[in-house]
Amino acid sequence: MGQLILDCRFAIDHRDAAMNFEKLHALYQQPLFDLIAQSRTAHLEHWRGEQVQRCSLLSIKTGGCSEDCAYCAQSAHYSTGVEREELLPVDEILTAAKRACAQGATRFCMGAAWRGVRDGTEKFEQVIETVREVSRLGMEVCVTLGQIGDAEAHKLKAAGVTAYNHNIDTSPEFYPEIVSTHSFSDRLNTIAAVQRSGMAVCCGGIVGMGESDQ
Repeated sequence: MGQLILDCRFAIDHRDAAMNFEKLHALYQQPLFDLIAQSRTAHLEHWRGEQVQRCSLLSIKTGGCSEDCAYCAQSAHYSTGVEREELLPVDEILTAAKRACAQGATRFCMGAAWRGVRDGTEKFEQVIETVREVSRLGMEVCVTLGQIGDAEAHKLKAAGVTAYNHNIDTSPEFYPEIVSTHSFSDRLNTIAAVQRSGMAVCCGGIVGMGESDQ
């Protein structure tokens, strides 16, 4: 693409909930090393410990995604060299989770390359079973499964999912340049369903795909 793509996930303290465009623009325009210094200060204010959490990420369904996200190597719309794989069996995922746990990971993250899942389908029930089994290991469980609604979100939460990853990717205005198979509103709807269920939301965006600074 000839551009540097940065996947940026922001954890904003609840006291900064009034963050607006002007504040974000001012932050964005600062020199990089000023931002690094400020991030260090913010880190020390909230965390002075000497430990980090170890997390393990597993792709439980790779390639062959029906979405046409222009940045994604797992889209079936492009020739990227990523081969399509079906949803991994529960026992295979559990073996990977046990190995991660034995190596010190306390969070196990599972990602699936597809448009989304729906309650009542075989693959959703398999995911629910997998989440339950991993949760029984005493690990935090986070997933990224594409679009979901309230029913799916509540069942995932009940099964043991602690956090759901769903990125907004870019701005509403630039979204049609990146993907045509779903809308910006679709992303927000999934995030809202996750929030209503009580799961934590991990949400980021991608900088450097041709959008304006604004």
